This record gives sequence, structure tokens and C-alpha cells, in this order.
Amino acid sequence: MPVRRQSALAAFTLLSGLSLPALAHSPLAGDGQERLVAWLTLLLLGLLWATYMIGARRIRPRRWQAWLFHGTALLCLATLLGPLDDWAKTGTAAHMTQHMLLMGVIAPLWVVSRPLPQLVSASRTLTPVLWGPLLQLVRYPLLCACLHAIAIWFWHMPRFYMAAVENPWWHLLEHASFLLTAGLFWWSVFQGASRRAPWALLAVLFTLMHTGFLGAILSFAGQPLYGEARDLADQQLAGLIMWVPGAIPYLLATAWVGYRWWQRMLWRMA
Repeated sequence: MPVRRQSALAAFTLLSGLSLPALAHSPLAGDGQERLVAWLTLLLLGLLWATYMIGARRIRPRRWQAWLFHGTALLCLATLLGPLDDWAKTGTAAHMTQHMLLMGVIAPLWVVSRPLPQLVSASRTLTPVLWGPLLQLVRYPLLCACLHAIAIWFWHMPRFYMAAVENPWWHLLEHASFLLTAGLFWWSVFQGASRRAPWALLAVLFTLMHTGFLGAILSFAGQPLYGEARDLADQQLAGLIMWVPGAIPYLLATAWVGYRWWQRMLWRMA
């Protein structure tokens, strides 16, 4: 894709994000700390976008990769700064939908867009302290899956769940931990060497099992786990969202990694 056209696409993405304050219930239009955190979130996403664009001028991505990266950025803006974020304060199902979009849709789509060459090219000075350790970490899919599991279960414990709902700074930290650990997990699964396919398959199945178990806990609980003010039916719906549609990305990843493993076995037999 020509750099000029790519820049126009990215500018459209950013302007779309800046138009979110016009939407009802956007946190960008809030007051006090909520508004400050929302603008900080937009700033961080804008920094990621700018880094990618600088790197894209040096190493041009394929057209579908650029479209996927910018489209996912727009989806991330809508998820974090749209009305869904406001609904998540009072609705457990809306909160769970936001979580599953971050971990099961946005993170894997960003990984599939392969932005690493552009990001590394634009931030070469950070390679020894940032990219180097991350590249070493993603060589161990099961370890990345365990880190992701810790983040999921930590933020779904009643005390920390309510802290994220009531405090915008904790909410920002929750979203950052979900995106970071999910990104490492999907990176280790999708971009790992084919010889690590068995470990990647084990990591995906482990994640599928423990997230399904958490969804079952929320679905079959006899009382609200996140305070009496929370509706039990809404909590059960949240559990179903994690349990059923939330499992689809992991099932697709299981099929893909299993196929890679099978292809490697055929190659070795040949």
C-alpha cells in the first residue's frame, strides 16, 4: 500500500476515535478522573498508531495487514471509549462483552496483522529493554497462557472486579493487563515456530478450559458475586458470554494449531 494512502487510512481511524465524544455515554465526555483516564487511553492508542505509521514508512506492510491493523485499532477505540465502557459500570454482561472483545477479538486480530516489523523499526532504541525480552517470552506458549490466566482470574475476583468498576485508574490497568497478556498469548500461539505447535495447542486448550470454567461459575452461581446491587440474571448472561461465544476464538485457534501440527507430522514422515 502506498504510504500516502496508508496515512490517509490511519488519519481516518484516528479522527473516528476523536469523534467518539459525540456518542452518548462516551467516557471522553465524562468528568474528573474518568475523563482524564479516557484521554490517556486515547493518547496511548494514538502513540501505538503513530509508532506503527513511522515503522510502515520504513518497512511497508502488505495491504491487508495495514487494513487489519487500522480496523482493529478502530474497534479497540470503540470498545474502550464508546458507550460499552459506560454500560460496563452497571452491567456485568456488558463488562464481560468488553473483556472478551479485548482478549478474544482485538488482541488476536492485531497479532494476525503482523505489526512487529513496523513497531520494532520505529522504536529500535527500545529493542534491548522491550522487544528482546518479549521475543524471548513468546517462545514459551504455555508460560504466556499462564500469565494470561493470572490476569483473567485476578480481575474477575469480586474485590478487584469492583475496584476496576468503581475506579477509572484501576479500570485502565485492568484493560492494559488484558491486552498485554492476551497479545503475548496469541503471539506465542500464532507466530511461534511449527516445532512448538504441541505446546501452543496445549496453551490454547488450557485457556479454553479455565475461561469456560470461570464462565460456568458465573452462570450457575446462586447469588450475585459482585455485590447485591448486581442483577443475578445479568451475571448469568455474562457467564454465558464467556462460556459460549467467548470460546469461539479459542476453538478456531485449536483447529489452526492442530492443523499446523498435523502438517509438520506429515512433513517429517515424508
